[in-house]
Amino acid sequence: MRVIGGRWRGRRLRFPAVEGVRPTPERLRETLFNWLGREVEGGRCLDLFAGSGALTFEAASRGAARATAIDASRAVTRALARNAQTLEAGDAIEVVQARVARYLQRSPAPADIVFVDAPFAHPEWADAALARLAEAGWLAPCALVYVEASAHGRAPIIPAAWQRVRSQRAGDAQALLLRADAIDARRC
Repeated sequence: MRVIGGRWRGRRLRFPAVEGVRPTPERLRETLFNWLGREVEGGRCLDLFAGSGALTFEAASRGAARATAIDASRAVTRALARNAQTLEAGDAIEVVQARVARYLQRSPAPADIVFVDAPFAHPEWADAALARLAEAGWLAPCALVYVEASAHGRAPIIPAAWQRVRSQRAGDAQALLLRADAIDARRC
């Protein structure tokens, strides 16, 4: 996997061949970070179901104050930590080995941008994560939530108060960018 923008642009990162781990394709990452623009700079990002860490590393490379990668797999989190060390990321990247459902039971640390890219075989995991984010104080005012899901399965269940900002289908994936504070989106 290659970082496509920011200070680590062009750096190649390794990740283990773990079933269900698929990096967000470069084309889709480029689209996502074009959508986000300067929102990433100085922001607090949370990458649920981090997998390859493509979104974590891309956000940190583009100036996020902190990008936290959460994944249940020990092999995955070890690889993420090694890659962060290789990049000399310091405090810009935090890696947490935990099931997302359990992690979201903790006291929330509000995020400005959240990436939800559950395994395509488990859309219910994305649904549960989105519901928990909506109710538990994990989102800063005007937070953006990116959801990547299978283009061939059902769409994720989006909390009612959230607004769809952008969407795109790319290959096997559908990408959604949501504004979690849709009720007062004018101030965002």
